[in-house]
Amino acid sequence: MSGNTSSHDSIAVGKAGATTGTVYQEDVTSDQDLAPVITAELQHLTEFTPEEKAIEKRLVRIMDLRILPLMITVYLMNYIDRNNYAAARLQGLQKDLKLKGNQYQIGLSILFVGYVLMQVPSNMLLNYSGRPSWYLGFFITSWGLVSLLTSQVNSFGGLVACRFVLGLVEAPFFAGALFYLSKWYTKTELSLRMAIFYSGSLLSGAFGSLLAAGILKGLAGVRGMSAWRWLFIIEGSITMFVGILVILFLPDFPNTWKALDGEKKAIAIRRLAIDAGSADVDEGGSKSQIEGMKMAFADPKTYLFAIMYHAIAVAGGFQYFFPTLTATLGYTHFISLLLVAPPYVFMVIWSLGHSIVSDKIKHRFWFWMYPQPIVLIGFIIFMTTESFGARYFSFFCLIFIFALNGILYAWISNAIPRPPAKRSAAFAFINSFANTASIWTPFTYYESESPQYRVANGISIGALVISMTCAIILNWYTKRQNKELDRLESEHMELDRHQIDILHKTADFVGVDMSMVRKMQKRQRYML
Repeated sequence: MSGNTSSHDSIAVGKAGATTGTVYQEDVTSDQDLAPVITAELQHLTEFTPEEKAIEKRLVRIMDLRILPLMITVYLMNYIDRNNYAAARLQGLQKDLKLKGNQYQIGLSILFVGYVLMQVPSNMLLNYSGRPSWYLGFFITSWGLVSLLTSQVNSFGGLVACRFVLGLVEAPFFAGALFYLSKWYTKTELSLRMAIFYSGSLLSGAFGSLLAAGILKGLAGVRGMSAWRWLFIIEGSITMFVGILVILFLPDFPNTWKALDGEKKAIAIRRLAIDAGSADVDEGGSKSQIEGMKMAFADPKTYLFAIMYHAIAVAGGFQYFFPTLTATLGYTHFISLLLVAPPYVFMVIWSLGHSIVSDKIKHRFWFWMYPQPIVLIGFIIFMTTESFGARYFSFFCLIFIFALNGILYAWISNAIPRPPAKRSAAFAFINSFANTASIWTPFTYYESESPQYRVANGISIGALVISMTCAIILNWYTKRQNKELDRLESEHMELDRHQIDILHKTADFVGVDMSMVRKMQKRQRYML
């Protein structure tokens, strides 16, 4: 295909050849100039042959076996390294460092200051670099080192410094991982994979507390160090090892992973183009990253998702105090840590089934809505009862807040699909804004309000109401957008230079005619 263009805003890109049906880039300004596409040809483009389906099946299996175990392991260590602060509180950190007043809460929240500041610039750099294995691997190894060095602090100032730097070097991973997964999986595969990925954090809630309990029991006083110091040393060392594995074994992007043969690479690229109606590539250069960021900030859906995620982050703030909350049940520190595990294990199983059904029926909204009344009931029970059975049952209700995460991450990818620079910036901003909740929510858990913590739980209930309200608005807005897409599918419209460039790039990327790409684009709809 020719790359020639005119200087006009709506440039000619190609009329159909009378005999071949081929579209060239020099002569088209609107849909009418694109060749009529035979239904069978379009079906061949958008549906794989049995042989291609078999290749795709093998490809997805390779992706699942190569990508997901690494991502889960890293996220497991990410949350363990972040949440070991809460476990360390029960193992002498507060006493050894002579923390007073709200100094513990300051140490908790300062991590998220650094974390929030690095999100958007980091994701733009990740997309621009094209090498997630090296980029993410470097920062994973770095946060493992910072976590290890936290074991050596002896003052409140040293603790705050380590926690702030930990936030800076942890920031690239999570939003980067969400964007990375969206570069490999289609919209009907994402919710389950996001839930599997997020299970790393849930498993960290379970096994992190079990590991902390084991260290508390077995290493307290060894070599003259408190148990909490051993906790940071052991978990930081494991994270550094995992970071090196990521550098060595994590695939980069589908179009750059050298281990894929030609057939699998073509299928990997084509299936993502079919999924969103355009190639999952940017225009190139740093300018496209800035343009992508502008597009993300111009989309109302970005802000609705950000508010929704912030709201559930507020409601999920109890996770940083979970060992403290289980301690209100009246057992020893060791038993309190063990009691944290069962609700998390339960939610790993539930969230996977939850996401499988969401992917199968291709729906997001109701899977976002139904868990939230359950969480609300959990907050009410925790605030109003004192018996062990009722309060421990409330933890199983509260943990339903984590059924929402996999749905949210997939929903963002479905609603903000292209270009990658826009999706990357949107993921980073949404995650960044959500995590500002972790800066202020620790200060709502007043020790004087133990064991009910009514202020914190009341704020969480209000956040759930905001989350559900924004979801209703988002559902209405995407329905309206789909109705507009329905209307545009049957109409002809002028194509500007940017739209034609996307058509041309997608046609080259997938290896088909531009008219087919345009038809494919017109069939795309947002998942509700």
